[in-house]
Amino acid sequence: MELKLKLEQLHQRVNGLKDQINTEEATKNAFVMPFIQILGYDIFNPTEVIPEHICDIGTKKGEKIDYVIKKNNEPILIFECKHWKENADAHNSQLHRYYHVSKARFGVLTNGTIYNFYSDLEKPNIMDEKPFLTIDLEDLKDGSIKILESFTKNEYNLENILDSAEALKYIKAIRKEFEKEIENPSDEIVKLLVNRFFDKPLTASRMATFKEYAKKALSISINESISYRLKSALNINEKLEKQEETKINPIDDNIDANKVITTEEELDAFHIVKAILREKITADRIAPRDTQSYFGVLLDNNNRKPICRFHFNTVNKYVELFHNGKDAGEKTQISNLDEIYGFRNQLHQTLETY
Repeated sequence: MELKLKLEQLHQRVNGLKDQINTEEATKNAFVMPFIQILGYDIFNPTEVIPEHICDIGTKKGEKIDYVIKKNNEPILIFECKHWKENADAHNSQLHRYYHVSKARFGVLTNGTIYNFYSDLEKPNIMDEKPFLTIDLEDLKDGSIKILESFTKNEYNLENILDSAEALKYIKAIRKEFEKEIENPSDEIVKLLVNRFFDKPLTASRMATFKEYAKKALSISINESISYRLKSALNINEKLEKQEETKINPIDDNIDANKVITTEEELDAFHIVKAILREKITADRIAPRDTQSYFGVLLDNNNRKPICRFHFNTVNKYVELFHNGKDAGEKTQISNLDEIYGFRNQLHQTLETY
């Protein structure tokens, strides 16, 4: 995907320059303008990309929008920019005011790394409180990039974007409510589930008990689903490796899909490491890789970016860490899986080396 490649290149640029970017204006010039250019708009054409566009708001005269994007001489996007160190969610009141007096249907609030896209799906000409789309250069998602393609100069289509925006908004809201129920089941969801098989009155004490049961049941169901998908992914990875072994000389040449057995203990260890790494990166960047001699955890499913390895196939169990470099693995013996939590700093340090 060409757009994703360009965004990844911009992310590299942002990471390489941000420590030298000390002002909001520099953030706009170094990060935001390249983003607008990636969308296909001519940043050197002041009739298409208008910087510091004057926007009178009531009695306030001379207020300025950072950028207004026009197509066919009609405003389609307004950008409000902040310094890259600022929270991209903390200043939407200013964008809200600009949006109200603008003819554009979409507003973008950004710090050069995170781009929050807003519209007026709830009330006409009044910007929604929450964005319908977020593009995070550090966590690019294919689904979000697909929506972003509709904002490019060549693909811009107002109706398509509004349809997608509404879907994204309500899917995000439903997902948020579902996650709340998993974390702390409400009385309503407990009653809905329990009344299907329990025909006695739900007293306060029974409700408290069933809430705990529901929380555990939901957690077990999700974990088992993840475990099943993980095992499927492992099988797919092994098949792909076998297909490509004639083309690529893998670093781990001891992989034999027919002899590899993934144990529950290895999967439990993987889930612990994944939970630790989720503090720094997204789940889709954490990949398992089982071999005959060890179970590995990779960054971006790249053999050249090992995060750790589990050597559980002998009497003594070892965890191999790579915080000193991918070619300097360091094994530490453990007596139980809970000791893996003690490697949190080393695991985070490994991420920083890549």
